[in-house]
Amino acid sequence: MTEQANNGPEIAVVDNPSEHQFEAHVDGRVALVSYIRNGNTVILTHTEVPKELQGRGLGNVLARGVLDQAKRAGWNVIVKCPFLTKFIERHPEYRPMPQRQS
Repeated sequence: MTEQANNGPEIAVVDNPSEHQFEAHVDGRVALVSYIRNGNTVILTHTEVPKELQGRGLGNVLARGVLDQAKRAGWNVIVKCPFLTKFIERHPEYRPMPQRQS
């Protein structure tokens, strides 16, 4: 899945199951969303954008990439990350997807 950050180049958001995180690689750094997966349920626990990459919209790129992948896969999503919770509140297109906030 690729997304565009602040009208810049497209950025791929990829699943790295061995590290339990979705990643976006930019300028030699990794922005990520950590998760716990159990069958068809994914718990999104933490979003992290390195200080050097902040202010470029990468958090939004990660959120869209992860939530779009979850929607396509039909996963039940549990959001524990405050950033992702706020993102979903601001983007109603992600509200109908199966999700619980705990």
